[in-house]
Amino acid sequence: MSTLLAAVIALNPLAIDVIHAAFFANEALSRNIWGPIVLTGMTIMALIVLLEWGTRKFIISRRLRGTAISS
Repeated sequence: MSTLLAAVIALNPLAIDVIHAAFFANEALSRNIWGPIVLTGMTIMALIVLLEWGTRKFIISRRLRGTAISS
């Protein structure tokens, strides 16, 4: 689910404009301002996707072992 959310966030028109300003703008000031912001956002999205993947893998492996959760 978060993979889809990350794709939607990265591909909406505002995000495309920000990515263009961060990497493809002719003005160095714009690239210097937006570059670190975009890289930080992309890193956070990647970490969220990896966290979800790890959680799903952990849950699936516990279910395959048949480990019951007692309350």
